[in-house]
Amino acid sequence: MKKLNYLPILALLLLSVLSIESDAQQNTEGKPLVENQFTIENCVNKFDMNKIDKTSVGYQYWFVDKEFLDGRTLKMSVVAPHQATHAPHRHAEDEFFFVLEGEAQFYLDGKTTKAAAYSSFYCPSGVEHGIENIGDTELKYLVIKKYQK
Repeated sequence: MKKLNYLPILALLLLSVLSIESDAQQNTEGKPLVENQFTIENCVNKFDMNKIDKTSVGYQYWFVDKEFLDGRTLKMSVVAPHQATHAPHRHAEDEFFFVLEGEAQFYLDGKTTKAAAYSSFYCPSGVEHGIENIGDTELKYLVIKKYQK
């Protein structure tokens, strides 16, 4: 079976979720951002293993952290086999998960389903949800979320 290139899928997902339109962006004071605040140097983030945040079950890497825009974030989580970063939980923000590698079990409001690479999972605001690695290899997934200020 031919391995899928997930980069075009990911690019479309990110553009639709983040809705980045430079003329509509504003800073924390509500003023439009100055065009030259975004440069190729600060708009491209290449994965760097030296900048990971270790967790008890793996690590995470922030491609876009809360400080870059207005709370919109993009994070990759890597979880060891048969582990979960944390128990199912709920919070005010909604979020998207996109599985890059491995086998996940998604939990949403009391129900579960299994999913493999190139699967997405939407978690509505205030609904209990979770993700865990049910496979024998690392689980790598992206989390797309906008934190409330």
